[in-house]
This record gives sequence, structure tokens and C-alpha cells, in this order.
Amino acid sequence: MIEERLHALLRGVPVAMLAVDSHARIIGANEAAEALLGAVPGGRPFVTVLRHPEVNAALDAVLAGQERAQLAVTLGAADRRVFCEVTVTALRAPGLLGAAVAIVDRSRDEETEQMRRDFVANVSHELRTPLTALMGFIETLRGPARNDPAARDRFLDIMEREAGRMNRLVADLLSLSRVEQDERRRPAQNLDLAGLLRSVVATLAPAATAAGVRLELQAPAGKVPVPGDADQLVQVFHNLVENAVKYGGAGGVVTVTLERLAHEPVLRGPAWAVCVADQGEGIEPQHLPRLTERFYRVDTHRSREQGGTGLGLAIVKHIVNRHRGRLRIESERGQGSRFTVILPEQIGRI
Repeated sequence: MIEERLHALLRGVPVAMLAVDSHARIIGANEAAEALLGAVPGGRPFVTVLRHPEVNAALDAVLAGQERAQLAVTLGAADRRVFCEVTVTALRAPGLLGAAVAIVDRSRDEETEQMRRDFVANVSHELRTPLTALMGFIETLRGPARNDPAARDRFLDIMEREAGRMNRLVADLLSLSRVEQDERRRPAQNLDLAGLLRSVVATLAPAATAAGVRLELQAPAGKVPVPGDADQLVQVFHNLVENAVKYGGAGGVVTVTLERLAHEPVLRGPAWAVCVADQGEGIEPQHLPRLTERFYRVDTHRSREQGGTGLGLAIVKHIVNRHRGRLRIESERGQGSRFTVILPEQIGRI
């Protein structure tokens, strides 16, 4: 009877929990515990199920008379490390002496906190460099270069460039914040995707010509209705085309292609794919999974020289997620890169 109640109680607990008797042998475990630790057969010594010296020491203390023990540990589960909060509580009831071990997976909380720390560190680093340069040039202009017009003009040009870099960084940070706030709210408007792409290509054509790059758009002549936020999608394709022009190599061609997919498996229906392809150097395979991380750059020096903040593709990813779409990145060294945005089709007219 007691065992039945114990098993019913364990099944009702949403976190991983195991129960042991006074000899530290397993007398029960719920599904969450087995999902975390693997199969937990009854009668086995607890130490053979969870081999962690701190947890086993806490269990021994509770079985020796301590009421409760709580600790934070990192456990090896399957092929990953799990940051857990473990609570060992004494079980003392007629016919039942032992302890309950509750394990709460705090890995997501720890990952979120680590992301926050990394974000603050990256922002601080990105701002420190131009700020240090500005402070140095201001000091120079007040001192040795006070009466040197040529040096003053040169330093002011550099200061303007560094201030512009900080301004772009702050603007992208604000944009990223707004996009993340809206990510769970699906766009309610409809727009003409083909017309939007024609506008983006026309806007960037002068910059492409100046960089020695030819822009080509391949899209249907009529309207292509999709649900979306026009301002955000302009930001997506402006970013992708601008990156292709910057890093695609002078003398090359950047092609923007819009085509219909009769059935996109992940979106489970018809969709439109926009592919921005360049003929640049390409990207090494190890970099591809990390390109949409905040502040991640393949070539940090070159990206900064080109005015990049390291946030563009992170913004693109969040906007595409908001539109319930997909972002696919393909590249090979020497073969250029292809950034494809796939958006669900809007059935109807705009």
C-alpha cells in the first residue's frame, strides 16, 4: 500500500525524482528521472545510478538524520552536461524510512544567464574600441595637433567614422530589441514580396555599382502576396543584399531570385523562397551554424572595416522567425554563398 502511494506520488511530480530506502537503495523513480538518467531499476544502490560525490554525500547526511540538503551540481546526462539543482529530503513515515532526491534541470536558466553575460561583454568590447579611439584623438587635438590643420582634419575624419560605427551599433541593438519583443506576434498585414524585392534592389543598385558588383533580380512580373511586416522584411533583404555586395567580391554578380515552392516540408504548405547568391570567397563550413549568433564574425577585422556591427544576421533570424519562415545558409570556399529566406504563401489578394 505504501509503495503504491509512493509510486503514485512520484508519477505526479513534474521534475525528476527518485526515492531510496534507509540503505540508499532505489525504491522508486518517475519518468522524468529516467528521461534524465536512463533506466532506474528498483533495488539498485543509489550510487550506481547517480555517480556524483557531492550528491551521494548529501544523501548520506540526510539518511544519517539531517532533514534536508540542497546543492547545485553539473551532471553528465547522455551526450551533454546538465546544470542541476538537487534537493535531498528525508522520508520518515510509518513503514517508510529513507529519502527523496529531486533533480531540477536548470540548464536553460544557466544558458540564458551565460548569453546575457556574453552579450554584455560583447557590447562593452564593441563600444570600448571606438570610445578609446575618440578619447585618444580628442586628447591629441587638445595637445600636439592643436595648431596642425592637416592632422586635425585627418583625426576628425577618423573620429566621425568611429562615431558612426557606435551609432550603427546602438541602432542595431535597438532594432534587435524591438524584433525580439515582436517575435511571438505574427504579422497581420499582407504585402507584395516581388514589389518589395524590386524596391530593395533599386535602392542598393548605386552602392553595388560603386563596389563593382552587378545586381540581378529574377522574380515573377506580377504580385506575390505573403503575410508580413513590410518594414522588417525590407530590413531582412536589405541586410542580405548589402552583405552580398560587400563580401561578394568586386567584379562579381549578386543574384536575387524569387521562386515559388509548391510544398515546403517544414512549413507544411506552399511557400516563396528568396535566394541571395554571391560569387565571393565563400565561408568555411565550421562558421555556418554560428553566423546568426550576436556579434559572431567570420573575419572580424574585415567586417569592422566594412562597417558591420555583427548583429545583422541575428536580426534577420529573429525577423524570419516572427514570420514563421526559415533561413537557410549554404556556402563553399571559392563557390560563393547563398542565403535563402523561405516565407509561407498568402492565399488571396493584396
